[in-house]
Amino acid sequence: MAESDEAAKFSGMSSQDPNIGDTHRPTIRQLDDSAINRIAAGEVVERPASAVKELVENAIDAGAQRITIEIAEGGKTPIRVTDDGCGMTPEDLPLALSRHATSKIDGSDLLNIHTFGFRGEALPSLGAVGRLTITSRAAGHEAAQIRVSGGKMDPVRPAGLRAGTIVELSDLFYATPARLKFMRTDRAESQAINDVVKRLAMAEPSVGFTLRDVSGGGEGRVTFRADPLTGDLFDALHGRLAAVLGREFAENALRIDATRDGIRLFGYAALPTYSRGAAVAQFLFVNSRPVKDKMLTGALRGAYFDFLSRDRHPAAALFVDCDPTLVDVNVHPAKSEVRFRDPGLARGLIVSALRHALAEAGHRASTTVAGATLGGYAPRSGHCQWRASRLSDGSCVFGGQNGLLCRAAPGFCARAATTRHRRVCRAAGRVQWAGD
Repeated sequence: MAESDEAAKFSGMSSQDPNIGDTHRPTIRQLDDSAINRIAAGEVVERPASAVKELVENAIDAGAQRITIEIAEGGKTPIRVTDDGCGMTPEDLPLALSRHATSKIDGSDLLNIHTFGFRGEALPSLGAVGRLTITSRAAGHEAAQIRVSGGKMDPVRPAGLRAGTIVELSDLFYATPARLKFMRTDRAESQAINDVVKRLAMAEPSVGFTLRDVSGGGEGRVTFRADPLTGDLFDALHGRLAAVLGREFAENALRIDATRDGIRLFGYAALPTYSRGAAVAQFLFVNSRPVKDKMLTGALRGAYFDFLSRDRHPAAALFVDCDPTLVDVNVHPAKSEVRFRDPGLARGLIVSALRHALAEAGHRASTTVAGATLGGYAPRSGHCQWRASRLSDGSCVFGGQNGLLCRAAPGFCARAATTRHRRVCRAAGRVQWAGD
């Protein structure tokens, strides 16, 4: 009986024709702007980190030299991005919240793109799913402010601001509450925001970044800070990588600089002995845009193939620079992937440049490995793991494993220790041998 009910159920499911029928033909409707923007937000704004990425990229495109990001509750409310860029006039504010309105391209050539943003989707999408407030002031104009909530725009009004732009996004996804169910914990969302800001900071060493968590109110606490750097490209990049990835990476990274057929590869790649157990320290950029591209990641992995075992992963921060017409950045909603006109050329450049640098530095070991090795021979107190034959008086101090120097308990003898250990102990002046 159960089998017949199950068969009837599946028979009923299969009897429903998924195609459009003649008797119940649906009506094609033109969606309103609010629905269109919410759909676009689903592609562009996956989580608070996506909103931070879009707003910070807008600030960089505006020529900002210092950018401050403030978040609370993992970016769920609020997100505030302040910059000292060129700002916007009161007349520009409503247009900036219109779909596909942008100052970065004129629409004639979608391949010749020199900015982070170019679609004009971010601000209207954010205003469709949250409460967005923009305060801005351009040189020679008065400051102005505009608000949009759930796609409904308020009139422009005067505001107080010396220069630049402040964008505040609160109650993210309040207009699409179902999206809130897929949010992670505040800690996980904050970590994702931190990762986004660090990647953009690596891409722009000349720009200062400050990330502050204001969940507790007041000034909050600074979770990341990178001051703007000047000077030579590699010096500035090296300093920024040291601030973002740590001094150890900077000390154990090889300088990479190679060019082939109009494509330049530069950056820093760590020594094989500085490898990681997971691919968490691989940062790739195309024309300063942070990307997560399988082809580039595969090329990086292939370059280290002869130097690392399968369970180890290289650490690197590599930048690919080329004419914008040689790479298409408009192949992913979040612009996290790219497509090269000649992917084999880019991949070959990465593999050959890295292998050449690694071969030249084949004699080097990372400072972390060298430090751990030398540390094993450093005299320090501890328990001894070398046991010897029993002695009647049994009181002596002798060298144990890993170069430890310690006092033997009664009943253990140093006579069974190797000559090397005896020499170490005598040199330390801390041994009295039974019978000496």
